[in-house]
Amino acid sequence: MQPRASDRQRPLRPWPRSALVAIVVATAAGCGRPAGSIFDTTVDLQWPAGAERARIRYVGVIESDVDLAPARSFLQDLGAAVFGAASAHTMLTPFDVCTDDGSRVFVCDSNGQLVHVFDLDRRTYDQWRPAGDGVFAQPVSIAWDPAGRLLVADSVAGTLFAFHAGRPHGEALGSAALARPCGVAVDRRTSRIYVADAGHHAEVVLDAAGNEIDRIGGRGTTLGKFNYPTNVAIDRDGRVYVTDTLNFRVQVFEPDGRPLRQIGSHGDLPGYFSRPKDLALDADGHLYVIDAHFESVQIFDSGGTLLLSFGEEGTGPGQFWLPSGIHIDSNQRIWIADSYNRRVQVFEYLPEASP
Repeated sequence: MQPRASDRQRPLRPWPRSALVAIVVATAAGCGRPAGSIFDTTVDLQWPAGAERARIRYVGVIESDVDLAPARSFLQDLGAAVFGAASAHTMLTPFDVCTDDGSRVFVCDSNGQLVHVFDLDRRTYDQWRPAGDGVFAQPVSIAWDPAGRLLVADSVAGTLFAFHAGRPHGEALGSAALARPCGVAVDRRTSRIYVADAGHHAEVVLDAAGNEIDRIGGRGTTLGKFNYPTNVAIDRDGRVYVTDTLNFRVQVFEPDGRPLRQIGSHGDLPGYFSRPKDLALDADGHLYVIDAHFESVQIFDSGGTLLLSFGEEGTGPGQFWLPSGIHIDSNQRIWIADSYNRRVQVFEYLPEASP
């Protein structure tokens, strides 16, 4: 006897896509973004290695906007499998990095021709570009100024751009004649802008509107002259530090522009330079200099004596492949653009404990 149609087992019908959407959305709604650091705390690296009192500590790394996201649940993984995961916004050649007065990290990507904006508190990501055609030629240096603007030096366009009040489209700033602006820094006391112009072998001083106030240097090897300066930093007393790259030194200037001294010279021993790139200062006035040939960071006291170096060639934590930019924020975190590793590495300066 044949079974009745009602006795036959009905085939299972696949769940409608709308039901899967509801499950994934409901699951995501119950999984808020976690508070706290985005960085992996399992990596324990400190310098000097093995010392009783460390001075530099490894914090973590940022490679793309994926690093801002929390770990996914099983159902969120299921949703990614059903609908496809969002593409990561990776960095092509991160060349410089800075932070604002809040939780945002800005990375200028020279080959990506844009600025990546990572908000560590909100866990959001954005991209900033010039107004108009919306493309940089080659952004190589960035700085945050007291007026709440992001300044971006485009070395190929010969232009300094300003992004006002967090707007994602920047405009050319001022009328200064710049040939190849490679580094930009701001004196937070005076709002003056300092530009290392490799094309003119000069340090160009601008007011907050971008108009030229002074021009220091010219090509040469004596104190006060430059041979392709690439970056600039300002200390808390207004002294100006410039990486004089092909003179293999850092030059220090008084706030009025008078040359004060040089730090370092050409060589392959600690305390010497081979390809000095960017530089920064911590809260205690120590000078940090990136050397792209040594794949390391050297730290000097205010008199130019070498205190410590960290980093080596490689792709792991605390290792570099052509580092190009460094920034130290108000919390003494050290942000380094590790350009050929396509990432930003983060470290922390550990000062002496107060008595």
